[in-house]
Amino acid sequence: MEAIPIAVFWVIVVWTLFQEKQVLLYLLFASMSFGSFAAIPTEVTGGLTLTPTPLVAMALIARELGSMRGLATAVQSALKPSGLFLLFLFWAVAGFATAFMPRLFAGVVQVVPVRFGDLADSVLLVPTVQNISQFVYVSISVLSVFAFASLLRAEAMRRHALVALCFGAAMAVFTGFLDYLSQSTGLESLLEVFRTASYALLIEDEVLGGKRVVGLMPEASAFGTLSLSFLVSLYFFRRAMPAGLLRDRGVPVLMALLLLLSWLSTSSAAYLGLGLFGAAAAAEWCWRVIAAGRNPYLRRGVSSEFWLGAAAAGVLVLAVLVVPKVFNPMVEMFDAMVLQKSNSSSFEERGMWTRVSLNSLFATYGLGVGLGGTRASNFAVALASNTGVLGAAFYFLFVAQTVLMRRARQGDAKGQAILSAVRWSYLPPFFTSLTIGTTPDFGLYNAFLYGMAAAVAGTELQRVFRPAVHREARVN
Repeated sequence: MEAIPIAVFWVIVVWTLFQEKQVLLYLLFASMSFGSFAAIPTEVTGGLTLTPTPLVAMALIARELGSMRGLATAVQSALKPSGLFLLFLFWAVAGFATAFMPRLFAGVVQVVPVRFGDLADSVLLVPTVQNISQFVYVSISVLSVFAFASLLRAEAMRRHALVALCFGAAMAVFTGFLDYLSQSTGLESLLEVFRTASYALLIEDEVLGGKRVVGLMPEASAFGTLSLSFLVSLYFFRRAMPAGLLRDRGVPVLMALLLLLSWLSTSSAAYLGLGLFGAAAAAEWCWRVIAAGRNPYLRRGVSSEFWLGAAAAGVLVLAVLVVPKVFNPMVEMFDAMVLQKSNSSSFEERGMWTRVSLNSLFATYGLGVGLGGTRASNFAVALASNTGVLGAAFYFLFVAQTVLMRRARQGDAKGQAILSAVRWSYLPPFFTSLTIGTTPDFGLYNAFLYGMAAAVAGTELQRVFRPAVHREARVN
């Protein structure tokens, strides 16, 4: 049975290679919901799980950067300080650390092994196959930023990307409800063929007598984070979408369903992310009122959002006063998954991962143990302990450049709206990753955000290498 979905996946991938490039965008976002599916049998890869998303990303990289023109665009962007130079430096430092640090500090530094096994104890650092696999994953993410930065320079491609984002969100909703319904139907056998990863799959956990929704991801926290990421992106990017049924009807429905699934995942990280999302939405609304100027995309919906928020707050207060017990299940769930989280064994174990990884950074004098050298439960600690202080510095400088410094060209109102969406979409998932991020791979969701920002802000590269596409973008 496992061979059938694998064959179907590869047929779809081969088919997309002969279609327009935007088809790969739709497949990429749709594949993000299949985090427990090994697209290549693990017997062939020696136990390494290759999920669909990085494989689709590799196809996109090959399509966009595989030509001399695409390669030249990528090289110029990598060497341009206002382009992706800082990201390129991060990649170079990460590669150097991975090649030398596991051998230089072998047998003298305590780490937590990246591969799932007995993660309750630390071991001495030694070179492993995880060094290679993690470098491959990070390289795919880095190269995807270059591919997105090139591909999304055309206005038509940006429109396709936003629709593809909705398609990916719909797939997350679909797989989430399939998993939820599997409790009372015979869908378990259907879902099992998509759960073939070699790492541990925590798909049967229960909280307060209810099954945690995991979709087709490895665990509830992964599915909760995925749902949160799509929810946040749809909320902020919808203003840059063209008016129509998708933006005005489809997106609100998807957002409501993603909110529900984030809650049903019972992930403490997702709950934290939802709180951060609410704060970010309120801050973004205030920013739009004060600083958006006359930008029609950013001013869109300011008044209606205020009254909708006020009405929702009023209904909530009224419900608390009239029937306070109706919220008891939600309060119990929040207490169990957030307030009492520090008393759980998983919290203690994850705290140990972060502590040991941070100590490994000090033990290597800030040089790090190389990609795949140790596991943490905090993305920033995982990044610094794996790539060293220098690698982490280059990465976070690149993030600051992307979030704070990139600007759309003068008069590009939609570009300004897209950059605003990138900034606000990045924040809630990032802060969530500081509680659950285990590896230094920033992932393909962030790669999309970074590439989109670089594409909107870096139009001068298009004038050099793609004058025809630039003219098309101006017409659109």
